[in-house]
Amino acid sequence: MKINWDPRPRLRDYWKRLRELRDAPHAIAGGVAIGLFWGFTPFTGLKTLLSIGTAWLCRCSKLPAVVAVSLHDVLTPIWPVIVIFEYRLGYWALSHPHHFPPELKPHKLALKLALARLFEWKTLELVWPIFVGSCIVGIPIAIIAYWIVILLLQRYEKKRHRHLKTPA
Repeated sequence: MKINWDPRPRLRDYWKRLRELRDAPHAIAGGVAIGLFWGFTPFTGLKTLLSIGTAWLCRCSKLPAVVAVSLHDVLTPIWPVIVIFEYRLGYWALSHPHHFPPELKPHKLALKLALARLFEWKTLELVWPIFVGSCIVGIPIAIIAYWIVILLLQRYEKKRHRHLKTPA
């Protein structure tokens, strides 16, 4: 059995499904933006529910929000790098004066020390900087995605409905 690693057919399928939705371009683009934003957050088990709830509150389409959250599964191999980047960025944003977290030395990464220190960490001390960093990364990406999707949908609608004329 041969595995296809090319994401283009899957992305074409998602785009086709988004185009076929019977909803306003604003609602579809808003759903995509909401899904992309929540996809960058550290709330692994809640991302889909949070995107559906936010899309419902903002009166955007829920299906594009779920599709956009699931698109982050493509980033799974590099997700640890993204989370570390978000943590460092959030730590920098929350510290006064601004500074990055201390670097881990290779000798501190021993398994015994890591397991002993794991239970000393407080969850909020890790999750809060990651969440702040994910907001710093996710909000601009969501805004850019919103405008790209809305422009593409409007172009598609204009090309598809060329035969229709606006009332005079």
